[in-house]
Amino acid sequence: MGLIRKRYKITGIVQGVGFRPFVYRLAHERQLSGWVRNSPAGVEIEVEGLPGALAALEHTLATGAPPLADISSITSEEISPCGDTGFGIRESSGGEPDVQIAPDSAICGDCLREMFDPADRRYRYPFITCTNCGPRYSIITGIPYDRLLTTMSGFPLCVDCRREYDDPLNRRFHAQPVACHVCGPQVTLPGLKEEATVNGDAAIRRAQELLDAGLILAVKGIGGYHLAVDACNHQAVARLRERKKRDEKPFAIMVADLESARRLALLDDTEEKLLSSSESPIVIVRKRPDSPLSPLVAPGNGWLGLMLPYSPLHHLVMRDRFSALVMTSGNVSDEPVAFNDGDAVQRLSEIADRFLVHDRPIHIRSDDSVMRVFRGQPLFYRRARGYAPRAVKLPFAVPPLLATGADLKSTICLASGRQAVPSQHIGDLHNASTCDSFRHTIDHLSKILQISPELVACDLHPDYQSSIIASEYGLPLAKVQHHHAHLASCMAENGLDGEVIGVIFDGTGFGDDGTIWGGEFLTGGYDGYRRAAHFRPVPLPGGDAAVREPWRMALSYLYQALGEAAFSLDHPLVRSHPGGELTLFAQMLKRGINSPLTSSCGRLFDAVAALLGVRRTVSYEGQAAIELEALAETAETECKSTMSPLSQGGSFFYTFEKTGNAAFHIDFSPMFREILNAIASGTSTATIAGRFHITLAAATTEVCQQISRGTGFDRVVLSGGVFQNRLLSEMVYTALHKKGFQVFTHRLVPPNDGGIALGQAAIAGKRKV
Repeated sequence: MGLIRKRYKITGIVQGVGFRPFVYRLAHERQLSGWVRNSPAGVEIEVEGLPGALAALEHTLATGAPPLADISSITSEEISPCGDTGFGIRESSGGEPDVQIAPDSAICGDCLREMFDPADRRYRYPFITCTNCGPRYSIITGIPYDRLLTTMSGFPLCVDCRREYDDPLNRRFHAQPVACHVCGPQVTLPGLKEEATVNGDAAIRRAQELLDAGLILAVKGIGGYHLAVDACNHQAVARLRERKKRDEKPFAIMVADLESARRLALLDDTEEKLLSSSESPIVIVRKRPDSPLSPLVAPGNGWLGLMLPYSPLHHLVMRDRFSALVMTSGNVSDEPVAFNDGDAVQRLSEIADRFLVHDRPIHIRSDDSVMRVFRGQPLFYRRARGYAPRAVKLPFAVPPLLATGADLKSTICLASGRQAVPSQHIGDLHNASTCDSFRHTIDHLSKILQISPELVACDLHPDYQSSIIASEYGLPLAKVQHHHAHLASCMAENGLDGEVIGVIFDGTGFGDDGTIWGGEFLTGGYDGYRRAAHFRPVPLPGGDAAVREPWRMALSYLYQALGEAAFSLDHPLVRSHPGGELTLFAQMLKRGINSPLTSSCGRLFDAVAALLGVRRTVSYEGQAAIELEALAETAETECKSTMSPLSQGGSFFYTFEKTGNAAFHIDFSPMFREILNAIASGTSTATIAGRFHITLAAATTEVCQQISRGTGFDRVVLSGGVFQNRLLSEMVYTALHKKGFQVFTHRLVPPNDGGIALGQAAIAGKRKV
C-alpha cells in the first residue's frame, strides 16, 4: 500500500504542555515523516507514511496526549504526499489567535521521584518541573508562551538545563519553568533579630523546626502565600485564628499523602482521585470522629477541606515531619491572597512569625480551588488554581466580550467564538485591594487570550462594584439579571440550548421588580426568562444586618406566620430580646422601615437555623445554612433522603398562592407554625432540620411539576449558592429524576456567584448574535 499524507489541526490547551515533542516521539516511533508546529489556534501537524502508521498516530493523539493537554478538537484532511524524509519541529506559524493557556499543575510523579533521589542533580530542589507539571498561568506575563514572557525570564538556563530544554526527546523540552540548583530560583528564610538568614535546603529544614515549635509560617507557593501551622497544635491554630481575624470559618488542611488523608477523613474513590490529581484542589470530605486535628481547624463542622502537597516546596516542608498542616490563604479575612513579596510582608507580618520565601515572581495570584463530590462528580465551590483559565465550550458562537460577574465570590469571564474562559476566583469586592485584583485579572487575561471585548456584560444591580467597573470600559453594556445569569451559566456548561426550568436558590440577587430575589423558579433560556414562581417575599429587617444576624430573619418569618403574637412567644429567641426592643422590631416590620422584601432561599435557611438555636449570628457567609445541613445529617434514619422518600411524607406544610397571571408564591408560613409545635412536643432539632430539608425539596419538586404541566418543559437546571448544600441537592435531584425530569447541575463552574460571569457572557453573546 502506498504512502499517504495528512494535515491535522488540534485546538485546546496544547501549547506549553509538551505536545510537540509528544508528536515528535510518536512520528519517530512509527517511522513517519513531516513536521509539527505551534499555530495561533493550537498545533498543526503534517505527517506522511503508511496508512496503518497514520491510523495509530491518530488514535494516540486522541487518547494518549500529555497530562496537561486538554484537546478541544482534532480535524484532519488528506493532502498530496511530498516524499520528504525525517520529522521535525518547525517555528510557530502566524494567523488569527485562539490561545488557551494551561493552568498551574501539581508536581508530577517523575519529578517527585527525582527530587528525592540523592543521585539526581535536582535532589531536593524546590522548583523541579517538566513539561508535565509545574506553574503555568501564574507565571505568564504575555504571549507567545515563551520563557522570556514568564517570570522565569530573569533566570538564564545553565548548560545542563539548556541541553534538556533543546532536546525534543527530553521530558523538559521547551518546559519554560525548567531550572535547577545552579541556574534557578532559590528559597530563603529571612533572619529575625539575632538569627541569620538561611537559604536553600537549610531554609526548608529551619522552617520545619519553626512549625514544630508552634510558630505561624507564611509560605510562598505557586499562586500566592499560605499561612501554615501544625494542624494538631491547638494553641498554634488558636493563635492563627486570632491573628487572621477568622473566628469560625474552617481552615484548609494540607496532608502529606493519601495515607495521611485516610487517617483524618472518610474518603471515597472519587475524592481520592481528586486529591491526587494534577489539579490538586481542596476537597471537602467527611471528618473522622477520632481525628487528631485541633477542633479549631473546623469548629462545629463534620467536614474537612483537605489537599495534598502540590508544589515541590510543599513536599519538602512536609516530608517525614508533618502529617497535616493548616495551609490557609495568606490574607486577612475578606482581603485577596497576598502574592507580591513586598505586599505580603506588609500585610502578613502581623499574622506570621516567619516567612519562607523564594525569588520566582508570581505574576497573577491564584488561590486554591475548592470542591466536593456530588453524585460521583466534582462540584466546585471555588474554581482557581489547577483549573483556571480552562475554557468552557459554549453552545453557540459569541462576539469578543467581557463579563464582570457579581460582587461576592467574584470572577470574570472573557469569551469569543465558542470559547468562554472564566477567570480564577478573585474574591468579594468589598475593599480596594480586591477591586484592584479584579482589574488586574481583566487586563492580564485579555492580554494573554488576545481578546479585545466589543461589549461588557454585568449584573443588573447598579451598586455592585463589578457593575461599576464594567461601566469604566466605555463599551456597550449588557445588564443581566442575577438569577437569569445563574440559569444561563448551568445551561452553558451543560451545552444546553432552547428553554428550561431553572431552580435558582441563593442568598441575594437584585430582581427586576426592585426587590431582593433568591428563591426563584424561572422558565426560559439565553434570550430571556419568565419568573414562574418564587418564595413568598418577607421583610429583611435591618437590610444587610439580617444577613449577619439570622435571628432577624427568624422573627420576620414568625411575624409573617403569627402576626404580633410572634413577639410574645415563649421561645429562647424571643426571650433573649427585651420587650422594648421587640416593640421597635415589630414597628420596623409593620411599616417596612429598613426592611426590603426578599424571596431569598438563603434567608429561609437562616431563619430556621436561628429558630432551632443553631446559629443566631454568623461570622462568615452561609455559616447558618452549613451548620443547619450538618445538623440535618445527624437526624434519625427516617429523615434522610435515602431512607425516607418524599412521597411517604415527612415534610412540613406549605401553601401555594397565585393572583391573576403573576408568578405564584410558595408560602412557608405554615411550616414555621409546625416547627414551633415540633419544638414544643420535644422533637429533636436534628429531626426538625431534616424535615425542613425534605419540605424544601418537596416544594421544589411540586412547583417544577406545576410549571411543566403549563409549559411542557422537562429539563431542570439547578443553580445558586444554596445548591452547595449536598443534602438538599441530593433530595431535589432524586425527587425530580423520579418524576421524569432531566436534571442538570454544575460541573465546570461553581453554582454560587463564581459561575455568574459565564452566564452573563452566554446571555450577552446570544443577544448580539
